[in-house]
Amino acid sequence: MRRFRFSDPDFQDRFSAFVDERRGMPADVEAVVREVVDAVRTEGLEGLMRFARKFDDPALTEATLRVSAEEIAEGAARCPAEVREAIDFAALRIRAYHERQRPQDMRFTDEAGVELGWRWTALEAVGIYVPGGRAAYPSTVLMNAVPAAAAGVERIAMVTPPGGLKPAVLAAAKAAGVTEIWRIGGAQAVAALAYGAGPIQPVDKIVGPGNAYVTAAKRQVYGVVGIDAMAGPSEIVVVADGANDPAWIAADLLSQAEHDPDAQSILITDDEAFAGKVEAALAEQLRALSTGEDAAASWRDHGAVIIAPLEESPQLVNRIAPEHVEFAVEAPERLADRVRHAGAIFLGRHAPEAVGDYVAGSNHVLPTSRAARFSSGLSLFDFIKRTSIIKCDQAAFEVLGPPTVALAEAEGLPAHARSAAIRLGRG
Repeated sequence: MRRFRFSDPDFQDRFSAFVDERRGMPADVEAVVREVVDAVRTEGLEGLMRFARKFDDPALTEATLRVSAEEIAEGAARCPAEVREAIDFAALRIRAYHERQRPQDMRFTDEAGVELGWRWTALEAVGIYVPGGRAAYPSTVLMNAVPAAAAGVERIAMVTPPGGLKPAVLAAAKAAGVTEIWRIGGAQAVAALAYGAGPIQPVDKIVGPGNAYVTAAKRQVYGVVGIDAMAGPSEIVVVADGANDPAWIAADLLSQAEHDPDAQSILITDDEAFAGKVEAALAEQLRALSTGEDAAASWRDHGAVIIAPLEESPQLVNRIAPEHVEFAVEAPERLADRVRHAGAIFLGRHAPEAVGDYVAGSNHVLPTSRAARFSSGLSLFDFIKRTSIIKCDQAAFEVLGPPTVALAEAEGLPAHARSAAIRLGRG
């Protein structure tokens, strides 16, 4: 963990170097992933099964590739009632939040008499990658599938490595509107969603988190299909004054640190004594945390405490451009309104980032690695597309035709010019 004081003469240089550090950048995996993606693209099911047996499950067969409706129902039924209720509660809130994002179609006639507009339509098919192992979270399913269903996507295909089918994950898939589940993971799953492989039909877009191999595969198939983003290690910045309970703030910092040793947690406060209390509370909580090994590594290697006037916190947050930022202060909007770059902003002492991960309703798939400077979190807009509409009658075309001819001729495109000129009686 590093400590910075805004008043130190070398603060800007040290802070800039800290912000520019890259976390979770593994050794080059592109060549390995290229081999897998090319095999699935050219060989289809045969290539998929070869790598699935190598990396996922040696006993996997085409017959066991798809999770049956009965397995989904039975698995979901094994989910504890309290968890099922929480999943349903979260799904309803996530759907309500994302449905409010739906834009309106538009048609209008301008002063030239041209009828213009746009129409929004849902993607036909979406693939959702859900990691296996410890990262097989029901919230991942909800945050990716519910907005797709709310958008009107008809086919939602979920892929997850064998062993990731926990009852809570299956319950979430059922609640979210997932239409099919495949026992497949890694780069081979991404390639199967992009190109199709045997019974797995190709999709239009792939969303969802994964490891470096999954991320590289998404990068390589982009253009054949759409993708959401290049996800990196999780991040949180907590802006807090000394009126907070140090244990609360310590818990918030650890809520992201426990995800991954490369995750990052940063405290910004104007009270150095309070910062010391947070550090002590954090150390105490680490000792009892089942995810303490990863969290401790994250805090040790990538954590930071910044002692700075609270009025300076918005500019510091904008430089960091974090995935999440909490303003645990009085009148948090006063500071938060000056933040331009953040994936999600949490306002007040009773708005921990964890509620955003699960049940607030907003999406927890957010830009990382400073991508909040130029991108947004997952939303309904990721699952819809806009089509332009243009309608001209003769009178309207007589207004648009002559400048169309002039511009086409200036660009050296005679066929373009003729298609307009011929309607003006010039061809």
